[in-house]
Amino acid sequence: MGLSRITELAKEDPGRKFLSIAHLLTPEAMHDAFLMLRRDASAGVDQVTYRDYEKQAEQKIQQLHERLKNKTYRALPLRRIYIPKEDGRQRPISIPALEDKIAQKAVVELLNAIYEQDFLDCSYGFRPGRGAQQALDEVGRAICRESTSCVLELDITSYFDSIVREQLMEMIERRIGDASILRLIRKWINTGVIDDGRLLVSETGTGQGQIISPLLANVYLHFVLDEWIERDVKPRLRGKVFVVRYADDAVLCFQYREDAEKVLQVLPKRFARYGLTLHPEKTRLVAFGREALARAIRAGTKTDTFDFLGFKHICARSRRGKFTVHVRTMKKRLRRSFNSVAEWCRVHRHDDVSKQQATLNAKLRGHYRYYGRPTNYHSLWQFYRGVRCVWKKWLDRRSRGNTLTWEAYKQLLQRYPLLRPRITRPWAGAASRT
Repeated sequence: MGLSRITELAKEDPGRKFLSIAHLLTPEAMHDAFLMLRRDASAGVDQVTYRDYEKQAEQKIQQLHERLKNKTYRALPLRRIYIPKEDGRQRPISIPALEDKIAQKAVVELLNAIYEQDFLDCSYGFRPGRGAQQALDEVGRAICRESTSCVLELDITSYFDSIVREQLMEMIERRIGDASILRLIRKWINTGVIDDGRLLVSETGTGQGQIISPLLANVYLHFVLDEWIERDVKPRLRGKVFVVRYADDAVLCFQYREDAEKVLQVLPKRFARYGLTLHPEKTRLVAFGREALARAIRAGTKTDTFDFLGFKHICARSRRGKFTVHVRTMKKRLRRSFNSVAEWCRVHRHDDVSKQQATLNAKLRGHYRYYGRPTNYHSLWQFYRGVRCVWKKWLDRRSRGNTLTWEAYKQLLQRYPLLRPRITRPWAGAASRT
């Protein structure tokens, strides 16, 4: 029985429990998983990189398969690193050893065949064929085409670290009855973390950075939020509600404010049952939509905005006078992107100018690819101008007293041009045009 058959069975019977699927973790499946890993990813505590492993991949994967089959496989502790957040704090990331990544990726591919039949359409994060752009399109559709009067912006405090493992395993066991698969998942979520040379063991969480974690996080919120809203909340509301969730980021678009206030009242209690807490400052209920814009225009005030997936969402009128939603890159995201480029320019200021140009254009291209949504051209231009200025600054620093004038810099840009802003995302078919 292959993955296609697993998919068929899961789709046919939402209550089916899969008792024997570990045999699908074949050496071929694990080799495919290895090929899907990022080649430039950081190494775990074993310090083994993709390039190192690649030299004898077939032999090593066969040995890994044997250990899994014989139940002698042991998951290594995670290596903890920290990356800066927009608010100045540090986000902990846990990096598995390379063979643990291979095993996790193979299991994720197997479990996806099942859970993709269960997950609801409102979920967009870390799912095959889905992503942030589709989630943003759906938010625009729900607001522009439906009778949305307010938006509930959800933010879960330290979500990945707060998941209650026993409750997570109970959710997994509703679908998975294979003891070997369950044993592997328990190994991965309970493994310790090496932080500054010390082994730390926590009681909750899934270790953000593990390949298995996004799927487990989706399973958890599928039961805690998505299914609960669909099964228990919607029948009790006066009007419509549309949920758009990307991993632990979510917005709920309500037709009536009274419905939104009812949900906001019970949501903390619902989350508390599963160890989750809503961020008191970042969880907000805002008036948003046609009526909110009309009231603001009459009163001569501005409408509220909300943030989702790096974009500030703003009520607006199109050129034809129709209601629409405009987006702008969030200031802290713009600042983070700019600071990253500035630091790269500082470190690489002595590199060949042509190599600097190629890398900067790759960074600009990546930025435009994500943030290049209609109505966001002004933010793209801000980023472009910032990159252009900071490149001049660090090229000037390497000249040792010979100032790089703007006139000379303009000539350099003619020879080594930077990629200008461009809208890379088309208008979503369901959203209003400007």
